Amino acid sequence: MENCKYTPADFKSDQEVKWCPGCGDHAILSAVQKALPEVAEKLGYSHEDFTFVSGIGCSSRFPYYMQTFGFHGIHGRAAAIATGVKVSNPELSVWQISGDGDALAIGGNHFIHAIRRNIDINILLFNNEIYGLTKGQYSPTSKLGKITKTSPFGTIEHPFTPGELVLGARGTFYARSLDVELNTTKDCLVAAASHAGTSVTEILQNCVIFNDKTHDAFANKEWREDRTITLHHGEPMIFGKSRDKGIVLEDMSLKVVTIGQDGYTADDILVHDAHNPNPGIHMMLVNMRAPEFPVALGVIRDVPDKTYERSLEQQVEELHRTARIHSVDELLHNGDTWEL
Repeated sequence: MENCKYTPADFKSDQEVKWCPGCGDHAILSAVQKALPEVAEKLGYSHEDFTFVSGIGCSSRFPYYMQTFGFHGIHGRAAAIATGVKVSNPELSVWQISGDGDALAIGGNHFIHAIRRNIDINILLFNNEIYGLTKGQYSPTSKLGKITKTSPFGTIEHPFTPGELVLGARGTFYARSLDVELNTTKDCLVAAASHAGTSVTEILQNCVIFNDKTHDAFANKEWREDRTITLHHGEPMIFGKSRDKGIVLEDMSLKVVTIGQDGYTADDILVHDAHNPNPGIHMMLVNMRAPEFPVALGVIRDVPDKTYERSLEQQVEELHRTARIHSVDELLHNGDTWEL
């Protein structure tokens, strides 16, 4: 790999971006294009080492807008294609772009098994809690009771929490951001690229046409600082406009406290450990809900483990080393043979 100095402009294609005005996808595209120069410099990638793979959906137009190699696949199969790309050429930096429907409905099986195998791909999960491209049907992440074109009386299905799926599939990296938080998204993506194994970055994204303000309970600028917390490994979990709120662990449960009240001090606040192999607290952080708790953003889990492609490479090396047969000719003359 050749270490080059790039700018965001180097990753912008000449294609007209055709998302709706105000769609959160625009901000995510910008964050990705800002992250890749940093990824290239940090990890030594060249421009031609980046590959973007997508399935079907509004988000899946993404490869057209990136000046990189890309593959626009079919519905739900982005993870399968990305897996094939990475295993066939482990030197590439492979990015999968999927929406909540593409990844978690028809693509759910590929999603959890890519994570379980710990294939070194970076999955960007655009979560707007709706099917936008097909004009407003409920998705696997739509809120219980959501009225849509396919649930006119309100959906009766409990939604997935993507972070739960990732941790349940033995995920080694999970991060979450908001489309409007460009710097947080960029930082998550750089961390995801640096992680050896499957990374999942869920980006809570707004669909202004079919599911406007679905994340407004915590994403609205007026109260965002009090209803979200951006986690950083090794730092205490403090949040709020006045930076006076924090999270503590009591009786095996998380609790929001106010620093300086009820005897709580800054020393009592839980310190975030993204590298803890035990996913217990990570699962609690994933499931925090506003307004009782702040919604957790940033890198929630980042633990090392052997990747699928490295394990495969080692297996092949070991088989070559111990093999009794080294050619087709040896194979044909191995064991009992007869002349007719």
